[in-house]
Amino acid sequence: MNRAELVDSVAQATGQPKTEVTRTLSGLVHTITSALAKGDKVTLVGFGTFERRNRKARTGRNPRTLAPLKIAAAKVPAFRAGKELKDIVNGRAKQPTLVLAKPKAKTAKKAAHKPAKKAHKPAKKAAKKKKR
Repeated sequence: MNRAELVDSVAQATGQPKTEVTRTLSGLVHTITSALAKGDKVTLVGFGTFERRNRKARTGRNPRTLAPLKIAAAKVPAFRAGKELKDIVNGRAKQPTLVLAKPKAKTAKKAAHKPAKKAHKPAKKAAKKKKR
């Protein structure tokens, strides 16, 4: 699944517009990336933990010439899956159904502020047409 397919799937599951989902996903990725750059961990309970790990310098080999070469130390992002995610992927647990809260305040306010409709009198018009 690529980013566009993920946005489509989340938009369909939540009922939000794709533009809103795209902004939310971009914000999530940006926030996680910023935290990892600072050296912080990002833990999503049940899903997993994103963290930055330090990789030591080591000696590798050029596969073509087999000559040894030095590989510098690096900081790399890492993801460690949570127990719930592992259980769902391994078939030991079922994925819970997605339950979304419905906005209550907007619908109540809109209904309260709508003016009352004037009574329509179709019977009189129909009666006039028949008499002609």
